Amino acid sequence: MVVDCIRYKRKDTVKDIPLHSADPEVAEAIRAEIERERDTLVMIASENYVSYAVMKAQANVMTNKYAEGYPARRYYGGCEYVDIVERLAIDRVKRLFGAEHANVQPHSGSQANMAVYLSFLKPNDTILGMDLSHGGHLTHGSPVSFSGMLYKAVSYGLDAKSQRIDYNQISDLAEKHRPKLIIAGASAYPRIIDFQRFHEIARGAGAFLMADMAHIAGLVASGLHPSPVGHAEFITSTTHKTLRGPRGGFLLTEERYGQSLDQGVFPGIQGGPLMHIIAAKAVCFAEALMPEFRDYQLQVIKNAKVLADELMGLGFDLVSGGTDNHLVLIDMTSKGLTGLEAERALSDAGIAVNKNAVPFEKKAPRVTSGLRLGTPALTTRGMKESEMKVIAHLMKKVLEHPSSEQIIKDCRTTVTELCKRFPIYEYLDAD
Repeated sequence: MVVDCIRYKRKDTVKDIPLHSADPEVAEAIRAEIERERDTLVMIASENYVSYAVMKAQANVMTNKYAEGYPARRYYGGCEYVDIVERLAIDRVKRLFGAEHANVQPHSGSQANMAVYLSFLKPNDTILGMDLSHGGHLTHGSPVSFSGMLYKAVSYGLDAKSQRIDYNQISDLAEKHRPKLIIAGASAYPRIIDFQRFHEIARGAGAFLMADMAHIAGLVASGLHPSPVGHAEFITSTTHKTLRGPRGGFLLTEERYGQSLDQGVFPGIQGGPLMHIIAAKAVCFAEALMPEFRDYQLQVIKNAKVLADELMGLGFDLVSGGTDNHLVLIDMTSKGLTGLEAERALSDAGIAVNKNAVPFEKKAPRVTSGLRLGTPALTTRGMKESEMKVIAHLMKKVLEHPSSEQIIKDCRTTVTELCKRFPIYEYLDAD
């Protein structure tokens, strides 16, 4: 079950009250979400399906426990068992990535990034990160984020012709602005990131290097993308996306920076860590250390490449002309659709994607010119290359006839059949 019974002790009796009785509105929303995830082709690049073990680990009594501080250095008593799971999570993630020091307490990737900034920068220090419209993240210097509000943000982008990271531009900007911190990483970049080149640029400018590997952490863990460990002083990530764990974040660094970074997390930006989520992170890291996890990541990349090739063969324009990782970015301009229009049409057909800016974007962030697709969730379901080709053709039908109710209905039927062939969460209910 997704949620076990709620147990209330009243007087001398213990009553098990199922969620659907205790709170039918929440139970119904959970039930509907189970059906949506089960019956939809989830192609949002930042989403995945956790294992049953991860799900059970985060739905446990450790949600009751306050544990401010770190293992053996808590500000509360009764932490002997939550200390065990946090130590397990730390040891496993260090082994997974070959890192000297890890912090598994950040509630999200954004908070992991914030902890780095707070620990090693002062307000108004200069940071250099990827432009949001070129594939960067809000926390890499966007003016609507704390990163752009508190720090002087300079942005680099992609080469206009190749649509790949322009390392010469980054070098020139680093030399000109002398940032205190350079951020390598992206949320919508389909190519390999050269962390060695970033390292060289940062050293030349006298800057720290932070690698945000939130999207590619699973690929890095499997040796299928170059690792930032050994190149970046600070490495941040989420635990979901390609890593296929619970929603949360973590930090890796060299031992010499560990104490300062830990203080940046607590008491810097957080109080009590979410110990039930840390338990689930520990399970996630254990799963990623298994040999079959690399097989899964290999298939994620194969699926993305086949999906990209098939879409290009069907006349779609892909940013950078393909992909090296788990995601594909389509420029819908030549199709006469905005990203928002395309997202809505595909959603009606049972295909979940997200609108996304493309390099040198001219449309508003809530509209955009692009679509971002990903293969992690489809691959978790067991889909392979042949299914990617089917999905590409479904997308073509929908996006060429976004107003055709019949075509969308027909595609939805095919989507439902695909989902039934590759079931997910069929053992779950909302109590």
